[in-house]
Amino acid sequence: MNTTAMLATNGETGTTMNFPKTLSKPATLDGLLDTLMAGGIDLRAIERARLVAADTGQRADSVMLQLGLVSERQIAEAAAALLGTVVVTIDRYPLVLPDCTTLLTPRFLRSVRALPLSDQDGELVVALADPLNQFVPSAIAEATGRSVRVEVGVSVELEAALARLLPDLDQPEGTADEAGPLEEDAERLKDLASEAPVIRLVNQIIARAVETNASDIHMEPFEDSLRIRYRYDGVLQEAENPPIRMAAAIVSRIKIMARLDIAERRLPQDGRIRLAVRGQDVDFRVSTVASMHGETVVLRVLDRSAVQFDWEKLGLAPAVVERLGSALDLPNGIVLVTGPTGSGKTTTLYTGLLALNAITRKVVTIEDPVEYQLRGINQIQVRPQIGLSFANLLRTILRQDPDVIMVGEIRDLETAQIAVQSALTGHLVLSTLHTNSAAATITRLRDMGLEDYLITAVLRGILAQRLVRRLCMACRRSGEAPAAIVERFGLDAAGHGRPIMLWHPIGCPSCRGTGFRGRQAIAEFLIPDQAVERLIFARADHNEIERAAIAGGMVPMFRAGIAAALAGTTTIEEVVRSIQADT
Repeated sequence: MNTTAMLATNGETGTTMNFPKTLSKPATLDGLLDTLMAGGIDLRAIERARLVAADTGQRADSVMLQLGLVSERQIAEAAAALLGTVVVTIDRYPLVLPDCTTLLTPRFLRSVRALPLSDQDGELVVALADPLNQFVPSAIAEATGRSVRVEVGVSVELEAALARLLPDLDQPEGTADEAGPLEEDAERLKDLASEAPVIRLVNQIIARAVETNASDIHMEPFEDSLRIRYRYDGVLQEAENPPIRMAAAIVSRIKIMARLDIAERRLPQDGRIRLAVRGQDVDFRVSTVASMHGETVVLRVLDRSAVQFDWEKLGLAPAVVERLGSALDLPNGIVLVTGPTGSGKTTTLYTGLLALNAITRKVVTIEDPVEYQLRGINQIQVRPQIGLSFANLLRTILRQDPDVIMVGEIRDLETAQIAVQSALTGHLVLSTLHTNSAAATITRLRDMGLEDYLITAVLRGILAQRLVRRLCMACRRSGEAPAAIVERFGLDAAGHGRPIMLWHPIGCPSCRGTGFRGRQAIAEFLIPDQAVERLIFARADHNEIERAAIAGGMVPMFRAGIAAALAGTTTIEEVVRSIQADT
């Protein structure tokens, strides 16, 4: 039966393509573009895509994706609205393909980007990445003898499911064992990395990270799979995993994009990628390191459009912002931000720098690496391999007549001493340290070898912070706190005689079912007043210094976290997990 005849056949024969009968617009490319425009895509962007498509011979929707004017999910949602169907969610991709799939070759399914989801009562539900291609469902219907109902798949999710469900089924016999020797050939790796499926898969992995606001992409090769994980709000979540045979090509493609040496697979390498995603330039910091089954790759997503350098967006308590702002307004001295790796120190420093950035001030930073490029600020990358260390660069930029200096991290006594001399000669110095609390920073500087009189002479304030996950405001729920929790954390005073209410995560589509969306900073700010200075000269330990700071008005970090939990922006469990207080 030919396709035309099949389309005209009554549904009872089992060969009808079961498209929804009510369409808002014709199922054409023009209809899809009109739907995108109705959904808020700018008319000028669509016209621009049409012009490029006319010049290159590509479809306009593909051009819009390449230019970052729309996301794959926006395309899928527009196509679903056009056809009166739905977008397939990740959890609906099956663990095993329906039995009738044996009538369809894996090569065909991959080439047309189609995946059968279920087969019930003679109806085959099929996810399509391109539902405008009417040949595909009609061909599937004819091959399987079933009516076909089309749903729309987001390309990156559908192709990941195809890679998981159809591994190596089209690979010629004997080639799997030859993968090892092929990986030793750098030219072969370049060829593999330049193939369209690999390029498309890597682009989809990266685009998905940006579209879902992931902070990192982790690619980890194991014996039988290449594990892909995304970090959301500090927690890793696994995605669909490509087959292990693609690992070398995927890693090589990323190395080419980051301008790394693809022939070097023993030594760690670092690089950077800049891509246009969603119409915005996004930077990716790339790190590779050899592991037992291949190279592990981590990409840090540096999306300036997703990061807002604003005190309110950071979530810092108003009292802390006020104290920090007063310290930053001083003409000289050292202000430190402390906490473990990944606690948001750099974001806090950047926010402070932007508040200081003005025509009347020269602001210079020394960073390793430069994460975000800030307009109007002179940013310098540390390069230890050619002698450009923090200490050497700090000496050099003092001759550049700066007003404000940011040192990415004080790692040793030499850097600390130069920072102190810079502060003593009239500069405001901002920097970071890896310590657990504000008070412990003073003992850390002392342990480095810095004299007590120098610490008291230049230190203007210490901000210690952690990041906790924010509750999703769309689905959070409140409930009365159990008596044991109230007693353990001393919440009685906050209730003023009323029941203590705490908020809890539930989970919804907007937060990927986690109950959390974004993170906020919880911080304490220590100002070295006279009582603290006396303890520094007396060489007191950090516990005594902390007690004196609290007596002077400092709210300790854990209590600040409890206040945030009572305010409903996070949970008690998040505060305990992130701040790890002894309670």
